[in-house]
Amino acid sequence: MARIVMKFGGTSVADLERIGNVARRVRAEVEAGNEVAVVVSAMAGVTNQLVGWCQALSPLHDAREYDAVVATGEQVTAGLLAIALQQQGVDSRSWLGWQVPVTTDDAHGKARIEEIEGAALIARMQSGQVPVVAGFQGLGPDRRVTTLGRGGSDTSAVALAAALRAERCDIYTDVDGVYTTDPRIVAKARKLDKIAYEEMLELASVGAKVLQTRSVELAMKERVRVQVLSSFEDVQGTLIPGGMLPGTLLVDEDEIVEKAIVTGIAYSRDEAKITVRRAPDRPGIAAAIFEALAGESVNVDMIVQNVSADGNTDVTFTVGRADLPRAQAALDEARARVGYAEVLADPDVAKISVVGVGMRSHPGVANTMFRTLAGKSINIQVISTSEIKISVLIGAEYTELAVRALHTAYGLDAA
Repeated sequence: MARIVMKFGGTSVADLERIGNVARRVRAEVEAGNEVAVVVSAMAGVTNQLVGWCQALSPLHDAREYDAVVATGEQVTAGLLAIALQQQGVDSRSWLGWQVPVTTDDAHGKARIEEIEGAALIARMQSGQVPVVAGFQGLGPDRRVTTLGRGGSDTSAVALAAALRAERCDIYTDVDGVYTTDPRIVAKARKLDKIAYEEMLELASVGAKVLQTRSVELAMKERVRVQVLSSFEDVQGTLIPGGMLPGTLLVDEDEIVEKAIVTGIAYSRDEAKITVRRAPDRPGIAAAIFEALAGESVNVDMIVQNVSADGNTDVTFTVGRADLPRAQAALDEARARVGYAEVLADPDVAKISVVGVGMRSHPGVANTMFRTLAGKSINIQVISTSEIKISVLIGAEYTELAVRALHTAYGLDAA
């Protein structure tokens, strides 16, 4: 018998028929003798609608009331799934974040989980009941409902799995695992049986949409085994010989015997490039630029600084495309303090990243990337690296060409 947390995303519970299918899948795990807790997202499209209503009434709405509104999507799904399970003969009840409780900090709209008290849920599971927990939400120190930010149900599920000491956390979504790249772009993309936490964290942070970055961080910290699965495959076909599920398992690097040099290629079109031109080359200029951006809560990614012979410097960096107007406004306000000549902005860029733990022990990975892109006449605008990742910024129109070429160059194409 295993203790499992099963998480279902919005597309998996998009309507009553799909909620019924989810209930059958949960029932199959219960009938196999497992203790099961379920975490659910809001039905597909519901959160967007709730957010839209808040913004329509007031663009500068109270974040506490925003949380009170948008948290209701998961509440509805949890109740409906509990009813569906009861209808199929499975003892079940719904739990909201404050009932568990899932305690968070007070950052309404983007709260972070501080603690989950799992004793009550464990007792229910041991008695044969299936708790259905509303994801994405918790209880702040002001005793008000908080939400964890978009995609926060993944984080809820991983945190709950850690609190319940579950054997693994199965995250069901509309894809059947983690692929070497986006199969919509590269037909020969391969599904990975296993991927290291660090690799998944890098892929999630640079554009892969399979898992939320915070959920992977938490899984790595708490050593929660996470499996990514499709909720649209036949319930009876979920198990293969050996009891493994046909998805992708997030594990410690040590569990991967043959480490590929490059595990996957990710891309993000949600990028904008900013260049601050001809700022004085003196101590404190970079601090003044990025302090202005931090004051507007603008996250900065790739950074390159060039110093010219005449005592001026150019600073180029990337921000999220949605943050571009705020970044430009912040830099305009800081112009007198910084003393730059002009700011150039380019929203038509894309970030391409190659990721793999094998990079640590194999030279020439960057050279392969640069040579491949040059062979396709793709100009590299910015480069950034980490121990297991290389990212480049290119023109957005070359995104798909670059992904396909790099996928082939690193030997990732399926046979």
